[in-house]
Amino acid sequence: MTLRRPALSLALLACLPVAAMAQQDPPVTIDTHVDIPATYMRTAQFDVGKDTPLRVDLGKMERGGLNAAFFIIYVEQGPLTKAGYAKALAQATQKYDDIDLMLTKYPDRIRLARTPEQVMANRKAGVLSAMIGIENGYSLGHQLGNLDKAFARGARYIGITHVGNNDLCTSSMPEADLGDAPLAETGLTPFGHSVVTRANQLGIMVDVSHSSDACVRDVLKATKAPIIASHSGAHAIVNHPRNLPDDLLRAIAQNGGVVQAVAYKGFLKLDPGRELAEKALAAQVTKAAGDKQYDSDKIDFLPAYVEGMRKIDAAFPLPNLDDYIKQIRHMVGVAGIDHVGLASDFDGGGGIDGWQNAEQTRNVTEALRKHGFSDDDIAKLWGGNLLRVWKQVDDVAAKEGKNP
Repeated sequence: MTLRRPALSLALLACLPVAAMAQQDPPVTIDTHVDIPATYMRTAQFDVGKDTPLRVDLGKMERGGLNAAFFIIYVEQGPLTKAGYAKALAQATQKYDDIDLMLTKYPDRIRLARTPEQVMANRKAGVLSAMIGIENGYSLGHQLGNLDKAFARGARYIGITHVGNNDLCTSSMPEADLGDAPLAETGLTPFGHSVVTRANQLGIMVDVSHSSDACVRDVLKATKAPIIASHSGAHAIVNHPRNLPDDLLRAIAQNGGVVQAVAYKGFLKLDPGRELAEKALAAQVTKAAGDKQYDSDKIDFLPAYVEGMRKIDAAFPLPNLDDYIKQIRHMVGVAGIDHVGLASDFDGGGGIDGWQNAEQTRNVTEALRKHGFSDDDIAKLWGGNLLRVWKQVDDVAAKEGKNP
């Protein structure tokens, strides 16, 4: 569906006194995809009010000028069984609780934002904003009512799938171990269609990152509101199944939506040698730790893994900000400046040379300027476009009359 509404008033974005912002900063900076570990806030290591090994903690956000982030309720895809759904729902519930713990412990530094207006109010008050996004609708436990519960807890976008097909739609990266067919000829399931419909009614943005092309097309047909891709790249620049082809970039723009260009190494530069080296390191450190399976929450923070990754970075250089801007330029050229945003995928694999963590956020702004983007363009990329879409999604929900 095409929505031709005025952009979210840049009066909202301009509500901050100029003196309140550093001269080089946009009105607001929003990262739409920051993952959290399984023991977030429940161990000293991941208490984000202090300095942590995470790429995003409150200090890094404050020092780097990252004003707001969507913290992610992610669960790994598992079997479509009663036990599988129950496990996924329990894991998601724990992550909601962990985010609540952060907000309760540090209310003077970060506050939940349930609306675009609250994001800007927090910005004006000089505090960070936490928003919540769902990655993998599998965590709904195949119960539509759990989407209402997620909304009540603060979730404002739902990524309907991840790696591996689920009960909502097919994935851009099907999993043979789950019995998935290698090519996705189908998209949304009936349950997935009901989730899109209910998300429109509630005011939850529908996120098609990780979805198969067929699923993206089905979502575009089903939705009454603009959609987002919370962390995706351009297939025309890097031939990766997670990246969106130009026809879908155009279709999402025509829908009124936004695609958040992601600074994830594998979507910016194909490097098979690096992939093999990383897999070998993970297997080696996992075995040395006495574990049977690789657990990123544990293994990635062990000294042996950190040192191994340092050597891999030297041998196989990461993509850099120029590579990232190249993708952004392409996406803007195809979809238009009003339909592209920015995302890191920090603590879920994101991190490139020049934007390794939230403390380096201003490097992205400066790189955009260096490549010829105006301040108005940068304001749209860093948050204006996303806030406009979010506001339009809220407007659709109000019109539907079913927003709790």
